[in-house]
Amino acid sequence: MFVLHTHPVFAFLPRRFLLASATALALLGTHVHAADKIPVTASFSILGDLVRAVGGERVAVTTLVGPNQDAHVFEPRPADAKTVLHTRILVTNGLGFEPWAEKLARSAGYKGEVVVATTGVKARQIAKTAGRSGHDATDPHAWQDPLNVALYVRNIAAGLANVDPGGAAIYQANAEGYVKELVALDAWAKAQFASIPADKRQVITSHDAFGYFAAQYRITFLAPQGLNTETEPSARQVAQLIQQIRREKIRAVFLENMANARLIEQLSKDAGATVGERLYSDALSGADQPGATYLQMMRHNVTQLALGMQRN
Repeated sequence: MFVLHTHPVFAFLPRRFLLASATALALLGTHVHAADKIPVTASFSILGDLVRAVGGERVAVTTLVGPNQDAHVFEPRPADAKTVLHTRILVTNGLGFEPWAEKLARSAGYKGEVVVATTGVKARQIAKTAGRSGHDATDPHAWQDPLNVALYVRNIAAGLANVDPGGAAIYQANAEGYVKELVALDAWAKAQFASIPADKRQVITSHDAFGYFAAQYRITFLAPQGLNTETEPSARQVAQLIQQIRREKIRAVFLENMANARLIEQLSKDAGATVGERLYSDALSGADQPGATYLQMMRHNVTQLALGMQRN
């Protein structure tokens, strides 16, 4: 803490000047400290939050795709290339979630550490089904299972330690502390769904982002859009989904924060269903919303999904 000494030379200076000088020096000290932090760039907001949880005070995190934004349709700007070029660690999800990130790093001439957070995750494979265009695909939304995120934070800790060996023990401790929170979150989520009968465990969402969540908690998710929000569903697909909602009386209908509201609102109107609270799937919320961190996002989603399925 900076202290104003009562040296004779200071006696002739106005106190307002002395206080301003003290503030400037304090800010300078903070700035120097901040400059020592390791610059890390995360591809999207959920990863950014996990990096902050593991890196703590030792990292300065920049997120390319921010809260409430859709990473599927993100188009990097020249400023993003500059950000990547000057970072020491680039953290991506992998599994084909953000193919633009690899292209961005290559075009920027990035030579630093790259952490693929899903390394070691058992990826969910989606087979092409009747009525859907495209090919078999890998589901990249692995963070929707909290136990997968244990691998995410351990991979992030290892990447940070490679660049900053002096902080390795801190990163590992932070990661393992976070894993305990994930295990507790998973147990809590299972408890919230325990009393909901199997025939009520059906949910409609904007796009197919909850496959890992569905497998972990034994819930059926239906969506007009597939794994990627870039692809619009056909009229036939939408009509089939409306028929299923009516036939099975599904009332748990949710809009995702980063998705186009038009499609799900039209779907719910045609099917006679009411859209519930917004879910956070591929992006965190803003700081003033209920999904500002990964843990908050998951607890919000679990709570709203449980309430919605109880109405089925």
